[in-house]
Amino acid sequence: MAKRRPNGGGTVTRRKDGRYQGAAYVTNTDGHRVRKFVYGSTYDEAAEKLGKLQEQERNGVPVPSRTWSLGEWLAYWLEHIVKPNREHNTYVKYESKVRLYLVPHLGKKSLVRLTPAQLRSFMAELKRTEVPPAARFEVLRVLRNALNRAVREELLTRNVAELVDMPKVTKKEAKPWDAREAITFLRSARAHRLYAACVLVLVLGLRRSEVLGLRWQDIDFDQRQFTPLKQVQRVKGVGLVLKDLKTESSHAVLPLPEFCARALEERRELQDLERRIVGDGWSQEPGQDLIFSSERGGLIDPVGFSRSFNALVKRAGVRRITVRLARHTCGTLLAFLKVHPKVAQAILRHSQISMTMDVYTHVVGDGEREAVTMLAELLEDPLIG
Repeated sequence: MAKRRPNGGGTVTRRKDGRYQGAAYVTNTDGHRVRKFVYGSTYDEAAEKLGKLQEQERNGVPVPSRTWSLGEWLAYWLEHIVKPNREHNTYVKYESKVRLYLVPHLGKKSLVRLTPAQLRSFMAELKRTEVPPAARFEVLRVLRNALNRAVREELLTRNVAELVDMPKVTKKEAKPWDAREAITFLRSARAHRLYAACVLVLVLGLRRSEVLGLRWQDIDFDQRQFTPLKQVQRVKGVGLVLKDLKTESSHAVLPLPEFCARALEERRELQDLERRIVGDGWSQEPGQDLIFSSERGGLIDPVGFSRSFNALVKRAGVRRITVRLARHTCGTLLAFLKVHPKVAQAILRHSQISMTMDVYTHVVGDGEREAVTMLAELLEDPLIG
């Protein structure tokens, strides 16, 4: 028999199996009034759950109009939220974490009934099977992002993944090159067709995709400035594509130091030579006008650029670092090129000049003085003559 509750307070009844069932009319995410049920092993437990349900109703939070499994929600989130709004590489990274880890272990769990205990057990299982800490960190980060969106969509009232501690990741302190190493590398790479691209990575700190997406129309040699607007990415099932840079900070007008301008002017001469050699075989889409094209005018694969960079590093005999880490040599080289601190601040995208000066004032020592001499020699060495 139902126990009497205040008007509008719903009902709590005892079921044949001895458990208690609470029921009340609430609004779902489709805007319809529906009868919702909660359950408990005691009257008080069912009444408490019913009270929370009705408090949610009073606060204007609708109940889900369907029961999502976590796997269904993750598939929806990837396809309709991540894919249209994030970079392709971000989508690929998220999709791999969902496919390899989240769906196999948690995909059939109810989205609304997911608990911190279940997630802790899942993370412990990943650790037991020797999934690296960095990968576990990314898996939980992806899940947090997906559940945050479910909260925004009012499918959940809270993000239970936020209650689970992130795995501790011990980062190896990777050091970028000092000025001597960077200039040794540039001197060794001087005759390579992608030398100017290496200069832009090291001196301006550009990402490889940004460098490969630069067009001649983006460069203003008279004003000594440039605006990166495009990037090259490989899209699964499509191939290499030239895409817009999405963030406004990426569209900033950046200074072009003399050293970089000279490298680009040499690159233009070399590209003209390559175009004449190839003749009718030169192939470039209308309007692309890429600075760093393949030997036949096409897009350069960012992965292929990294391979070329790694080969040049090996040939130069300097400490091996990645293209991504090489970008962080930027501040040191700007100091050696005697680039004005205010110009360097714009290139480094520092919010305060004090941050730039901190980089400049730490560039001292015998190795660095030797680098200045090496740099002077590099500046005087013509590439095409």
